[in-house]
Amino acid sequence: MRLGVAPRERRRANPARRAELGLVVFGSLIVTAAYVIASVGTTSKVPPDLGGFLAIVLGLGLVAHVATRFLAPDANPVVLPLVGLLNGLGYVTLAAIDQPALFPPKLQAMWTAVGVGAYVVTLVVVKRSRDLDRYRYLLLVAAVALMLSPLVPHLGLAVGAYNENVRLWIHLGPLSGQPVELAKLFLVVFFASYFAEKREMLSIPTTRLGNRLVMDPRPLGPILLAWGFCMVVLAAERDVGFAVLVFVIFIAMLWIATGRGRYLALGVGLFAAGTYAASRLFSQVDARVANWLHPWSRVNLIGGSDQLVQGLYGLGSGGLVGTGVGFGHIGSIPLVGSDYIFAAFGTEWGLLGSTTIVVAFALLVGAGLRIAQTARSEFAKLAAAGFTIIIGMQAFFIMAGIVNLLPATGLTLPFMAYGGSSLVANYILVALLMRISDEGSRPMFARAATATRVDPGPPAEPAPAPSTVPTL
Repeated sequence: MRLGVAPRERRRANPARRAELGLVVFGSLIVTAAYVIASVGTTSKVPPDLGGFLAIVLGLGLVAHVATRFLAPDANPVVLPLVGLLNGLGYVTLAAIDQPALFPPKLQAMWTAVGVGAYVVTLVVVKRSRDLDRYRYLLLVAAVALMLSPLVPHLGLAVGAYNENVRLWIHLGPLSGQPVELAKLFLVVFFASYFAEKREMLSIPTTRLGNRLVMDPRPLGPILLAWGFCMVVLAAERDVGFAVLVFVIFIAMLWIATGRGRYLALGVGLFAAGTYAASRLFSQVDARVANWLHPWSRVNLIGGSDQLVQGLYGLGSGGLVGTGVGFGHIGSIPLVGSDYIFAAFGTEWGLLGSTTIVVAFALLVGAGLRIAQTARSEFAKLAAAGFTIIIGMQAFFIMAGIVNLLPATGLTLPFMAYGGSSLVANYILVALLMRISDEGSRPMFARAATATRVDPGPPAEPAPAPSTVPTL
């Protein structure tokens, strides 16, 4: 049997990596073309740093591709090109905004390089997804510490528009960031490990009530605890978006693990009650709901709807094909490079460009759900679903808030919005998804590689003829 050469030949002949390489190169060319269009539209000249820009964009994509080829050779070939395309288009949009004091594109490029480095390091360190399962309680403690760190005196930093004073940031010397971005990943790992272990207890009725078996009420404790913790974070840090996202992740993963719609209905009810209570207790939540319901009457107010209205005007002025890169009045949108980069992109690229972003995120979510379906273990399946929910729901919340479909949450658009901590954390998330995808696809490729190379050996001897002696 020639089993020893199968892994090497499988890696060399893997068509997924060739497809990924072609998509990475194609996405880099699209980003470079967008960069040229932005420069020609504003200065009527081809950018002098075009060669260096293409080298950086293509180089970072190739670094991630080569790392995937050697460290996760059977991973999904679509995820990495989509991430590179979104990241590149976000960089071009930041350059078109032309606010280097607030959103310096060079700093965003540096954080992209750090994110790609974190992607490679994660693939090197996390060799098996089950390694994360072993440290679930340690990761839970780390997540809680990260979430509460902005409340530490002289470490936390209150930042927010319109005097909201959201405490999400910490600063260590010249560096600052949002630790909650990394805490989300740790919480997903803990939820996946807990639900995989307690799945039967959470899904099978075991308590007798009269002549019927009903669900044991004790598993309701974690869902109530998660809801209460989200409300505590909301109250202490005034972070609407993070509280909503964590609660949605918890409920969605619980529903996926058990398949019982009652948990989903209970979660929706608790969320509605919590939202109503928060709108009565916290002025920030009440202002965002009021801006959502009455955006045109709350312009020029403290905590008003200026950002929402300016974003809607920008999207409306973009029309079908956009105003052209560099010609949209996007500088008047408050925090356009972080909170409202989707509005900036829609203004200059129009409905067609906005649809491209939505489709890219939809494809990314679809690839993540496919990875969850092919995962080898229950823990890996839930973890992949949780990571995918982070990307999908975060993108949905921010885009729905910009078009006034939902109240604003203060979240950022993954891979596109300005911010180093968010970008690095999302690249780590993608690396964990690719590790799970590689494990789930590996057995299929291994069987295909070895099935055609197994030595059949000598022919089997014919079976002896059945005996004709009667038996008593």
